[in-house]
Amino acid sequence: MSDPSPQKRTRAALFDMDRTLVRKETASLYVRYQRDIGEATLADLAKTLYWVGQYTLGILDAEKVAQKALLPLRGVPEEVLASRCEHWFPRYVEKHVADAGRAAVRKHRQAGDLCAIVTGATRYAAGPLARLLGIEHIVATELEVDGAGRFTGRAAPPLCLGEGKVRRAQGLADKYGFVLEEATFYTDSVSDVPLLERVAEPVVVNPDPRLKRIAERRGWRVERW
Repeated sequence: MSDPSPQKRTRAALFDMDRTLVRKETASLYVRYQRDIGEATLADLAKTLYWVGQYTLGILDAEKVAQKALLPLRGVPEEVLASRCEHWFPRYVEKHVADAGRAAVRKHRQAGDLCAIVTGATRYAAGPLARLLGIEHIVATELEVDGAGRFTGRAAPPLCLGEGKVRRAQGLADKYGFVLEEATFYTDSVSDVPLLERVAEPVVVNPDPRLKRIAERRGWRVERW
């Protein structure tokens, strides 16, 4: 009697959020929302746009910026941010979700691949998008919450950026039994080169200038969503 066929190994499709599944930077969209509800000023928006510009150029000091950006959340109940993101997403973000991104997610889901959003943003921001697209898993920057359910104003290390994104994606792979080196990863940012280098199929979407040059040199697929 022959041995049973080996079980098919799980494959994964990992998707960045900002400027990939969503054509805009969600941090600036959230500050615009805060301005509209009276929680942020024009100066706050300008500061956020400055940080976004540094991120695009690959020169952002992410640790330093995270310390500044998260400090206003200190003492805020976790459910408050979750509720605000649920209110914000359909009004400010959903119209910017890329049709090609929707199609890519559908293709991978139909193939039986495990799909995950892997983003430097928080899971509060990514959650509504994941539900919209039918993506079950989120790998994100995690915020510290105290015993009373309030934010401490700090992120739990590592930030989901650069090598930290690789570490967090590897944690997902270990938990759900896929091999990171066999995965597909879609992203726009030069900061994601460490994860692009790890996966079997790096896909560069709407790349920033530095990532575009790297992709051209290495022969990575480039798409416009």
